[in-house]
Amino acid sequence: MHILAFDSVSKHYRTPSGEVLKALDDVTFSIAPGKKLAITGRSGSGKSTLLHLAAAIDVPSAGKVELLGRDVSHLSDRERTLLRRDGIGLVFQFFYLLPHLTVWENVVLPAWIASDSGVENRAQRLLDRVGLAGRDEQEASKLSGGEMQRVAICRALLRKPKLLLADEPTGNLDDENSEKVMDLLMDLVDEEGGTLLYVTHSEEHAARADERLRLHGGKLEPA
Repeated sequence: MHILAFDSVSKHYRTPSGEVLKALDDVTFSIAPGKKLAITGRSGSGKSTLLHLAAAIDVPSAGKVELLGRDVSHLSDRERTLLRRDGIGLVFQFFYLLPHLTVWENVVLPAWIASDSGVENRAQRLLDRVGLAGRDEQEASKLSGGEMQRVAICRALLRKPKLLLADEPTGNLDDENSEKVMDLLMDLVDEEGGTLLYVTHSEEHAARADERLRLHGGKLEPA
C-alpha cells in the first residue's frame, strides 16, 4: 500500500536547438501512508521536476506515477487538478500568500474556492496550534517570514490532505525560524497522521525523515 509511487519514471525536455534534456531518468520509489521521505540534491538535479510529477502538475515522459491509487498519465487535466485539490497539500519556499488578504483569508481561500464549507473551526484550531491565535485579521504583508510559512502550512493542511508536498519549506528563512518551522511541520504531520514528501538542501532536516533519497543528474542515489 502506498500514497505515491514512481515506477521507472523519466521526464525529458527538448530544447529549442533540438537537444533532449533528461530532468529525471528511470526514477523508482514509493511512500507508504504515514511516512516522511526527504529528497536532497544540488540545484538542477531534478528535484523540482520530481515534485511537479508527484503533485500531478505534469506527467512523465516514460514510466508511471501513481498518486492516491491513480495513474496520473491516464487522467485529464481537470481530473489531475481535482486529484491535486482534494488529496494534496503544498508548501512552498516562497510562501505564496496573497499579501492584501488577511491571515484568515489566506488559510481558508482554497477551501472556499473548492466550495468546501465548515472549515472555519479547523482553520482556527490550526492557527492556534502554530501560535497565531488572535492574528486572524492581520494582513499577510505585515507578517515575518516565519509567520508567513506557518500560515502557508495551515493552508496546506486545512482540507486534511493525504499527501503533503513541501518544496524547500525552510529555504527562505533564517536559521532560528528554519528550525522552528521544521519542528512545527514534523509535529503537525504526525498529529494529522499525514504523509510527507519534502525537498531540502539541509542534511540536518533530511535526517529527520523516515527515509531519504538523493537526486544527482536526474537519477536517484542512496543518501
